[in-house]
Amino acid sequence: MDLTALADFNAVALHGGFGPAARNTGRPKATLSRRVAELEQSLGVRLIERGSRMLRLTEEGRALHERTRGLLADIDDAAEAIRSRAPVPRGRLRVSAPIVFAHVVLPRIASRFASAYPQVELEIVSEDRVADPVQDGYDLVIRINPDADELLVGRRIATDRRVLVAARGFTIDDNASSLPAVVLARADSAAWRIQGDDGRERTFTPEPVLRLSSLLMAREAVLEGAGAALLPGLLVEPEIAAGRLVALGLDAGPPVEIWALYSSRRLLSAKVRAFLDMLQSAA
Repeated sequence: MDLTALADFNAVALHGGFGPAARNTGRPKATLSRRVAELEQSLGVRLIERGSRMLRLTEEGRALHERTRGLLADIDDAAEAIRSRAPVPRGRLRVSAPIVFAHVVLPRIASRFASAYPQVELEIVSEDRVADPVQDGYDLVIRINPDADELLVGRRIATDRRVLVAARGFTIDDNASSLPAVVLARADSAAWRIQGDDGRERTFTPEPVLRLSSLLMAREAVLEGAGAALLPGLLVEPEIAAGRLVALGLDAGPPVEIWALYSSRRLLSAKVRAFLDMLQSAA
């Protein structure tokens, strides 16, 4: 079996079409189409049903994709492991990260990494969904408080505490048990347990003034004086330091853990190791 044709087929299956696969791999669409057709001819089965607007894997195509995508990843890892004996990391490095972490922390780190390792093509995708390193084609995924997963290994790169913040001039009455609040649209109405500077703990019921779909939107609404919000420290610390927001206390719960994870089935390449080291030293 032609491994190049098999790799092209898996790229088309993974990205859902010849056009998306061409954009993600840098290979011409016509080449991908020809290679898949050659693979189908060599196997004697149809792997892809080609429609006018959509592409669908046949039963044989799904079986081949599921059985071989991991093997191809292992082959790539073996080649990368050989290359990684060289002192300079190289190749493409794809990273998935939560939106807030990607926007607030990673631009600075990515710029430093690009300068330090010019032979690595770094791609960072900001998304709040739980990406799968193997199925989604990532070398590294960054997750907040990840569940245990025997298929993933990695490092804790940082911890964070949520901070109760409001615009300047916002005050809390000593007897207050509720607060006008900016909350996430998907959040429940659970009470906030807040630890003050004096170590004393108070409980507040958030009374939503606004429900917004992202933490970045919530921060901007708080800056405009819409109400208080319980937001990640890494998101609001610059605003607190600049005096644009005031910190009213910390979440009394345990710190949030931020992990960088990769597939346990894949070898740790030089490019991933270099990025992990930079993350851990800078995050």
